[in-house]
Amino acid sequence: MNKEHIFIIEDETDIRDVVEYNLSREGYSVDSFSDGEAGLLAIQKQTPDLVLLDLMLPGLDGIEICRQLKQHHKTSSIPIIMITAKSEESDVVLGLGMGADDYVSKPFSPRELVARVGAVLRRPQPKGEGTNPDRIERHGLVIDSQRHEVLLEDKLISLTATEFKLLQFLASHPGRVFDRDHLLSRVLGEDVVVLERNIDVHVRSIRKKLDHPDDLIETVRGVGYRFKY
Repeated sequence: MNKEHIFIIEDETDIRDVVEYNLSREGYSVDSFSDGEAGLLAIQKQTPDLVLLDLMLPGLDGIEICRQLKQHHKTSSIPIIMITAKSEESDVVLGLGMGADDYVSKPFSPRELVARVGAVLRRPQPKGEGTNPDRIERHGLVIDSQRHEVLLEDKLISLTATEFKLLQFLASHPGRVFDRDHLLSRVLGEDVVVLERNIDVHVRSIRKKLDHPDDLIETVRGVGYRFKY
């Protein structure tokens, strides 16, 4: 049985009750809050294992809660799954850029949400954004930063320096979605003036060179990219 403690911050009673019921049935310990202020105060008193956070909340909204949590070292590592309406694409991009781990759009199936929660909780938590592991092995892919080599099924893959950094960064955070602006700043640097769609060009090139039967770099429509978990 799961023992993880999950906080739900959602002002719609029907959605909150359904989510709490389904998570509790899966063995999770759940606390629910109907407004942002109460949820944020509870998180500051007791650190949960994951937060399900509605973006459109009365008073303190989900974006501001996400920003505050990610700014403080005691709460910055708490995984956050955003609950959004389909019309809030720009807010999704903003939330993911602040460090949220995933999102689900209303209406969603309880089964999908439970699966997303389980997937995020199973992810190895990164030691920090600056983490640069020497060797990453996933899905038959090996990324060796010391040798600056990429192998796929023992076959050497030739990547440019930018492609290598982009692939390494995404593979270091499997399952987490990053918007294009975040990838540009992390891979190319904040002082480089380029179009955000340049990331799309690099991703297409990496996919072509890897020629993997599964897309290791998945496109999240309207948001950005993530490495296959």
